[in-house]
Amino acid sequence: MLWSDPEDEPPKDLRDAQDMLRRLGFVMALAMILAMLVLGLR
Repeated sequence: MLWSDPEDEPPKDLRDAQDMLRRLGFVMALAMILAMLVLGLR
């Protein structure tokens, strides 16, 4: 790695988008589990 190489760090916008997608995936997984429980109880 040379001192003139660009940083491996992604830009802040990309990191924010990745965090949002991770949170969205987590919420979707919880929603699916909840839906299965509700449908299973009926």
